Amino acid sequence: MKPIELTKTEFIQKIGNVEADPKDWKYVGDKPCIVDFQAPWCGYCKRLDPILEEFAQTYEGRLDIYKVNVDKEEDLETLFNIRTIPTLLICKTDGTKELMLGTMPKHELKKIIEEKIL
Repeated sequence: MKPIELTKTEFIQKIGNVEADPKDWKYVGDKPCIVDFQAPWCGYCKRLDPILEEFAQTYEGRLDIYKVNVDKEEDLETLFNIRTIPTLLICKTDGTKELMLGTMPKHELKKIIEEKIL
């Protein structure tokens, strides 16, 4: 399995309706997820891609991993006030949501997944 690229419509269906309530939207997924706000021209994003692909396979069935191309989905970029990419949106099934910079080593992201998300 690979990270799934989302359009704004798909984001609303699979992650949550940020358009209806940008400040207090509810995560609608049935398992935790990571959403990678990225762009194909971004060097740091390109370095993160193979790590997220590996994690999508490693944690398949326990964690969903998505991508949002900020060049194509400017509305989502604006709603989440994305100023630096890659930015990761972490959503847990308990409703907790967190934005964090995605420029981190593989071992650090793995630790976050295993200790904070799963």
